[in-house]
Amino acid sequence: MSDNSWSANRRTFIKTAGAGGAVALAGCSGGGGSDGGSTGDAGGSATEVTWVMNPAEEEIDIQVQYQPLFEYIESEAEVEIIEQPTASYSGTAQELRRAAEGDRVFADTSPGAVAQIPEEIDVTGMRVAYGAEKYFSLITTTTDSDIEALADIEGEVFASAAPTSVSGTLFPLFMLSNAGLDIGSAPSGSPEDFELRTSDHSTAREQLIQDDRIAAAGTGAFSTAAHVPQAQFDEMSQEFVDISAEYDGAGENDPELQLLAVSDPIPRAPIVSNAAWEEPLKEDLRQLMIDAEQEAFEHDSQADIAEALNVDPEILDTNESELSEDQQDDLNLVEAHSLWFSGVVEATKADYDPVAELGQELGLEWSNL
Repeated sequence: MSDNSWSANRRTFIKTAGAGGAVALAGCSGGGGSDGGSTGDAGGSATEVTWVMNPAEEEIDIQVQYQPLFEYIESEAEVEIIEQPTASYSGTAQELRRAAEGDRVFADTSPGAVAQIPEEIDVTGMRVAYGAEKYFSLITTTTDSDIEALADIEGEVFASAAPTSVSGTLFPLFMLSNAGLDIGSAPSGSPEDFELRTSDHSTAREQLIQDDRIAAAGTGAFSTAAHVPQAQFDEMSQEFVDISAEYDGAGENDPELQLLAVSDPIPRAPIVSNAAWEEPLKEDLRQLMIDAEQEAFEHDSQADIAEALNVDPEILDTNESELSEDQQDDLNLVEAHSLWFSGVVEATKADYDPVAELGQELGLEWSNL
């Protein structure tokens, strides 16, 4: 993996700060890894901790998105976060399966990972968005579509996120099954009553918008709620209105999409760690995340994000009516790179039992996904 300039700048600051710019935590100086896991210069040492980064939306540079949290952790402890992006949800699970005894590994994962690899991971905490510990899966179609109900998707093409994405594929499949459609052996195989195209949340949304062959799409609400007017949620799901962090921004984006279904509340995605890592450092870092104030999850400014993405920061101070289409796309990209969660709260594997139960309802063999 090659570091981008944002990561390089962050690490330069941390190493320059050395021991004087960080609070030493128990277990931070060496040990626990096959090679000692330490790096640093004469001014102090920083223990390397790998963070496996789970992709959700294609256009997001997850290394840029996560910088506030990593900077916070590195400023509070003598550690250096080594970012390891993966190409898919399954790639993240594979990296966690490979983690050996003593490997210092955290990861952000889908809720499904807790059911998929329960022996390999410990739950560090649940990520929450502005107080909301639950989120939702949506099924949407276009406003000019002939699809009026989930049953109408029979014989059509349905777009969704990754096969093991809880909100982007598994809950949509569950809702389609409850509507009477035969989902066959999906997501590991093919549905009987419709064609399933898996990708990621934003790709599924854009395929629905741009490709007339796609009849409907399943995504996390964070991807499509901004395209659905609040009135549709008011009519369909009081739980979404009351619980979802996405409700306030519903309907703000074009084009408008038509809501077909809203899932039951889903426990928000966890941060997990390598279960075979037993140093005190692991608990210290877990507590740092849980104790962190909301500011620890926020970028210093949108200008910093723009610089990291090689976007002209002048667009941030320009009236949106004066922006070209490309500049508006750049502005949207900068805004999309704000870290999507605002805190981490205590959680255990039991908090994700509803996801495991969902898998049972779908007849999934989690270990095969």
